[in-house]
Amino acid sequence: MTADRHRDIKLDSWSVVSLLSLVVLPLVTTNPIVNSLAYQVAIGISAAMAIYIMLRLGLLSFMVPAFMAVGGYAGAILAKAGATNLLLLMLVAFIVPALAAIPLGALVLRLKGIYFIFVTFLFNEMLQLILFETPSLTGGSNGISAVPPASFLGWSLDTPKALVLVTGLVCLIASVTTLMVTQYFRAEFTSIEENETLTESLGVAVWKYRTIGFVASSGVAGLAGFALVNMLSTAHPSSFASWSVNSYIAYAFVGGRGTMLGMVVGSLLLIAMTNEFAAYAQLSVGLYGILLLVVMMALPGGIVGTCIDYFENFKARSAGNLKPATNER
Repeated sequence: MTADRHRDIKLDSWSVVSLLSLVVLPLVTTNPIVNSLAYQVAIGISAAMAIYIMLRLGLLSFMVPAFMAVGGYAGAILAKAGATNLLLLMLVAFIVPALAAIPLGALVLRLKGIYFIFVTFLFNEMLQLILFETPSLTGGSNGISAVPPASFLGWSLDTPKALVLVTGLVCLIASVTTLMVTQYFRAEFTSIEENETLTESLGVAVWKYRTIGFVASSGVAGLAGFALVNMLSTAHPSSFASWSVNSYIAYAFVGGRGTMLGMVVGSLLLIAMTNEFAAYAQLSVGLYGILLLVVMMALPGGIVGTCIDYFENFKARSAGNLKPATNER
């Protein structure tokens, strides 16, 4: 095991540990602003983790909102039917999109680069059409309203504090799942990302590991969708609009695409600044765009990636063996 792998495992593990704060936070404060920020960050991190898994395979997937919708709607339909157990809802929200990803993966994972991005984006649009055109199942343009909150051991988790607590817990589970998948298959994922042709020539079944990553990413996105629906008590097509994937991708690249810590830092920064910019009404979108430009131009490897490169170069200088920054983390 290389020093880089030791370092990345530590970073990813500590990023998961840091998410315990999202679970503890609603227990120590009743500030509605803080709790609102906490649940937004928790959902944003969960969705960014789904992006991260595919990035570890060298693919940029635009299907995260679609799988969030599948998981969210599956949980909403089950809850409306009377099954509100939290563990059952999370399990269904993970498994249903993961199963849906298997046949879809057989179609889209043959593609690479811009073709993969384009087709996955089209699937988002197709799902939006399905949501609107199947009112008997999804409620159509009205969505599914008055979704019962999750419950645990007979207790209804319907208070503001409990809702934030559940959202933080879902984020923690999504992140642990991401950590397990990306670390267990780290060698295969990394080799596919760096040189797919060489990896395949060495006898590695690239399609197999891409499918594993795609299924895991879909399940994690489904958990994010469930957390959103449970928090809003509504499953509506607008909550899973195709454009929302731009935000999740921005969280990944601003924080640093090479580590899970980058997903956490990017989500926290951009969501916090989005709330700050909201006070400027029409200027908010422009300010958000300027922030993205400044960060990406100043820190092309993302915040965490650039910090890692700086620290490595500092150690190299101290040892008299300078290594160039890669700007790829």
